[in-house]
Amino acid sequence: MPPGETPPGESSTGSGAGPYRPLTRGWAKGPLLVICLVAVACALFFLAYAVMLNL
Repeated sequence: MPPGETPPGESSTGSGAGPYRPLTRGWAKGPLLVICLVAVACALFFLAYAVMLNL
């Protein structure tokens, strides 16, 4: 490339993204179930703690 000439833009160097793959439909049932169980357990713990403080 001669001095003073602008180099080509990034798009001409290749996409680098690979072929298009559509996203999956969402979370698997296992991790979602674990998260829900942990959330329910935490809610029950704090509910029980609040009830014990009022006694």
